[in-house]
Amino acid sequence: MYKGTDASAGIGIGKAVIVEEKELVIQRETIIDSAAEIQRFKGALETSMEQTRILAEDLATRVGEKEAEILNGHIMLLSDPMMTGEIESMIQKDLVNSEFAIENVCTMYADMFASMGDELMQQRATDMRDIKTRMQKVLMGVESVDIASLPEGTVLLAKDLTPSMTAGINPANVTGIVTELGGRTSHSAILARALEIPAVVALSGILEAVKNGDMLVLDGSDGTVLVNPEDEALAEYQGKRAAFLKEKKELEKYIGKPSVTKDGVTVELAANIGKPEDVDKVLQYDGEGVGLFRTEFLFMDRNAMPTEEEQFEAYRKVAIAMNGKPVIIRTLDIGGDKEIPYMGLEKDENPFLGYRAVRFCLDRKDDVYRPQLRALLRASAFGNIKIMIPLVTCIDEYRAVKALVEEIKGELDEKGINYNPDIQLGIMVETAAASLIADIFAREADFFSIGTNDLTQYTMSVDRGNDKISYLYSTFNPAVLRSIKRIITCAREAGIMVGMCGEAASDPMMIPLLLAFGLNEFSMSPSAILRARKMITEYNTEDLQAIADQAMSFTTTAEVENYMREFINS
Repeated sequence: MYKGTDASAGIGIGKAVIVEEKELVIQRETIIDSAAEIQRFKGALETSMEQTRILAEDLATRVGEKEAEILNGHIMLLSDPMMTGEIESMIQKDLVNSEFAIENVCTMYADMFASMGDELMQQRATDMRDIKTRMQKVLMGVESVDIASLPEGTVLLAKDLTPSMTAGINPANVTGIVTELGGRTSHSAILARALEIPAVVALSGILEAVKNGDMLVLDGSDGTVLVNPEDEALAEYQGKRAAFLKEKKELEKYIGKPSVTKDGVTVELAANIGKPEDVDKVLQYDGEGVGLFRTEFLFMDRNAMPTEEEQFEAYRKVAIAMNGKPVIIRTLDIGGDKEIPYMGLEKDENPFLGYRAVRFCLDRKDDVYRPQLRALLRASAFGNIKIMIPLVTCIDEYRAVKALVEEIKGELDEKGINYNPDIQLGIMVETAAASLIADIFAREADFFSIGTNDLTQYTMSVDRGNDKISYLYSTFNPAVLRSIKRIITCAREAGIMVGMCGEAASDPMMIPLLLAFGLNEFSMSPSAILRARKMITEYNTEDLQAIADQAMSFTTTAEVENYMREFINS
């Protein structure tokens, strides 16, 4: 038995097919005619863009617009005049071949993204390496492996899968994916989930243990992989697969049902989104609202800041689609850890503690924050929009944003522009500081949304992207649990809504604790909503109080996790 990282739920059973891309050997060659070489590069660039467009259109048809956006992001990278300009400049000045110039420039960008630690930037690094290889293959006349024609019943194994490779997979033939590299939040993992193919990633050394044709079983829910299992084990996992597919079908009956516990406690199950197109999935899985709209995605993969009108249309589209259901929109959360060239940001020495989120926005009121807040207020006339401020650490920041919102309301009144005068302004509680003064914030903020990813990181002083200390990064750590409980208690005592938009909101082991603590709203990936609703309808919150009290009495993360795991499994 081998253990990797669970990336896409489900049981995959089939024969191993190892996909190995031909390693490109890039050499520096001196050229004579730089103008001709630049034309050669431009031809490869255009071919790569056309290949990506075709793949994106196919993915949009088969899976959805949201998933195709990942490949549309590749087209934006290929269209970036800064990157292409640097490649052309290197060809012209250094008289080098296109393959070598692409290698140098794209690798520089990829390394820069990878060094930032942020999950989104790690994905950008992978995307950059993907487009680099694609252009080089065109130039060198190297054909890519035809993943679309893999035989039925294949478990695909690879060192790593690029987004373009994953997008070409036919789910009818591929029953599972196993890779040595990658992570749960990588674009390839996101696509695997969208294609509903079980996947296990970050399983080091698996390629040495497997040969083509071996029988493989993988559990994408817990990261387990079996190679040539005994008949008994194979039968066990065939049973698990049947049960998983049956449960998935049964979850559909929870569409349209209220999210209410056995003893009548109603909660709201909302979804996290990054683009207006994502709202289709929210409606598909019967989301009761949008608990987090990450607006930074509107600002990325482009050459200039989105205009107020562009932002207004994006926010309005989501508000109208949700038809009166709450839509919590987080104001821009970028900073020194996210490279957006047109913003003119300098790289911070310690980006997670630096010039980012509300700190950046309040410093750039006129050109960045005012247009966004104006767009949000205007869009609030079309639905139940709420504004959320990220990374707040002191009440002064909240008051400064509130004053700016009131100022913009006055400007809109003067021009006779409609908006919701009672629009709510809340905060994302994701720092130790905000947790400690949650009682103070609760007296002024209209709502809370707990961001457990950063709250855990800051509470535990752990870089969540650092594998060496990842064992410390757990929402079940007693310090983090106490912080979450305190935030919820402060909100409930002040009579304001308190939600959660971090990954913990959909964790089956965390949901019972959050119900016992009194959380009002759970925001998660749209596909997780129905499973969470099923769990919630089976619980009695009064019974969960004793479970929560016991969990809170433990002194170590392992004790809490083991206790909650046993409770769930029982």
